[in-house]
Amino acid sequence: MIKAKGYAAQNANDTLGLWDFERREVGPHDIQIEILYCGVCHSDLAQINNEWFPGIFPMVPGHEIVGRIVKMGDHVKKFKLGDLAGVGTLVNSCGKCGHCKNDLEQYCDEGVTATYNNVDKFRDGLPTYGGYSNTIVTDESFTVLISEKLDLAAAAPLLCAGITTYSPLKHWKVGKGHKVAVLGLGGLGHMAVKFAVALGAEVTILSTSPKKEADARRLGAHHFVVTKDPEQTDKVKSSFDFIVDTVSAGHDFDFYLSLLKVDGTHICVGVPPEGIHVNGAFSLLAGRKSIVGSAVGGIAETQEMLDFCAEHNIVADIEIIDIKDIQVAFDRMGKGDIRYRFVIDMSTL
Repeated sequence: MIKAKGYAAQNANDTLGLWDFERREVGPHDIQIEILYCGVCHSDLAQINNEWFPGIFPMVPGHEIVGRIVKMGDHVKKFKLGDLAGVGTLVNSCGKCGHCKNDLEQYCDEGVTATYNNVDKFRDGLPTYGGYSNTIVTDESFTVLISEKLDLAAAAPLLCAGITTYSPLKHWKVGKGHKVAVLGLGGLGHMAVKFAVALGAEVTILSTSPKKEADARRLGAHHFVVTKDPEQTDKVKSSFDFIVDTVSAGHDFDFYLSLLKVDGTHICVGVPPEGIHVNGAFSLLAGRKSIVGSAVGGIAETQEMLDFCAEHNIVADIEIIDIKDIQVAFDRMGKGDIRYRFVIDMSTL
């Protein structure tokens, strides 16, 4: 076994602290990555606090992992020692079902193995531990190559926030001629803006905060609408082809559906705690509108996204922190005091 160290929550709702643990040995198809940076996702805090389901403790969070390859198995073909590589939200799947065979591992019929807070039933039945640590061992088929062109720290959030917004934009073929609204300008929202603009869409930010307009335009948005202002929202009724909804707090789906054109699509990538509710059936029926969802992306699509980012010079807007400041970062994240993603410098471990 490989000795590792990281920051872990020993129990639900616990603060994180230094924890020594072990990774598996590098197998024939495995890669060992020295973790240089790890992004901080809101889901890290949610899982520590058992907001979605009972967690597996001790828990080492982190699924926006980037670093350098320091060891490889004899049968690894896609990488070489010293490559920059990344690991996102998935580290295994059945590999046999139709979804897995079609590069849609995130929808595996047998259920994926998450990078942390999960048990790898396809390999050894042991708990998985994430990227708030100094090293990780993964199968090459769940590892992606990161271009030297990209700022490595700012590339870390692409492994979750990036692919979560890129995947639905590509699936619904968003591009030139489309009017796209991005609901919420946070970690996910700011990536959705960058991708939608790069794909050629006309992009509007929908936000409750007028203070975010300057930043929205800096990120490339063409328009900005304050959703608390009826005069502004009246002007965009029935005007959007797509809404990319990144909000994980409660909000009025009927209202936002009214902003879609006939055949418009409301794409949910946020996770509101009370779920998705439409009060009036005519919000959908009158206009043949759709509410759809999307969960991250498969490994091939994640690699496609990273290559697209290298081509278009797209990375996340980040604030680098020391690992000792993770609880402060969690507190600030809960208050929305971040533009737009915290990334841990793992050398500070």
